[in-house]
Amino acid sequence: MTREDDIRWMRRAIELSHKCPPSQTAFSVGAVIVDADGNEISNGYSRENDPHVHAEESALIKLPADDPRLVGATIYSTLEPCTERKSRPFPCTELILHSRISRVVIAWEEPAVFVKDCTGVETLRSAGITVSELPALRSEAQVVNRHLPGM
Repeated sequence: MTREDDIRWMRRAIELSHKCPPSQTAFSVGAVIVDADGNEISNGYSRENDPHVHAEESALIKLPADDPRLVGATIYSTLEPCTERKSRPFPCTELILHSRISRVVIAWEEPAVFVKDCTGVETLRSAGITVSELPALRSEAQVVNRHLPGM
């Protein structure tokens, strides 16, 4: 994927984040999964189909766990994937690790608003997954979360 592709797909994820029902206790996040050929194969957003679903989780559950397109795929998430959950047994970082996705692109790292020390980027990298951040789109991705404390 080129930088232009990354920007285009992240903007798609940002669009999805604006569909999130508002919450005072969780970030609004959008996610898009793109296969190795550059095709969107799934997408999701926070609270899309239940009040506790995260964007990455929502995108991943729309695909079979053994979908061969996940091998070599990239997930674009407007926020660093979580490493801690109270509402589910597995955080998004773990779901990504089990999915066989090989690349993660984020717009910004999770601030210490709800979780003191999110280590999604470090966890993914230490497992051999390529993680890239697009700081130029950080502000665009944060807009939908401006209502939260500390934002």
